[in-house]
Amino acid sequence: MTMATADLYDDFGEELTVLAPIFSDYGGQSVFEGKIATLKVFEDNTLVRAELERSGEDRVLVIDGGGSLRCALVGDNLAVLARENGWSGIIVFGCIRDSAQINDIALGVKAIGVNPRKSVKRGEGQRDVALSFAEATIEPGEYLYADRDGIVISKRVLP
Repeated sequence: MTMATADLYDDFGEELTVLAPIFSDYGGQSVFEGKIATLKVFEDNTLVRAELERSGEDRVLVIDGGGSLRCALVGDNLAVLARENGWSGIIVFGCIRDSAQINDIALGVKAIGVNPRKSVKRGEGQRDVALSFAEATIEPGEYLYADRDGIVISKRVLP
């Protein structure tokens, strides 16, 4: 990322959506960016695995897990899969697990919490849909920029 989120806001504030500061950093890479792919799931990470098995092409997977704190949607195996397939980051409106191991993986990961419990596997959810959480609406195909100061979203690639 060429500019910090604070600098992006200073230069492009009118164009940006800023997510509410509800996320913590867990991945080994705290600064990341990319075109957004979206998933909407609830306590079921079947579609998360399926998406991360695809080529990431330096994209960011944004997962609306309904804010559930009852189970994790991403663990270390999925984080490794994401890194191997070229994803630059994962944002989870929900929980992750294996946080110590994820911290050692060169991948941006932000979530609202951790929980050791696995998710169920029903294959339910939606892909490539608009998401609404953290006081923002997030569309697939938009661009996400993240660092320790937070997350901003733009409809276009920023310089």
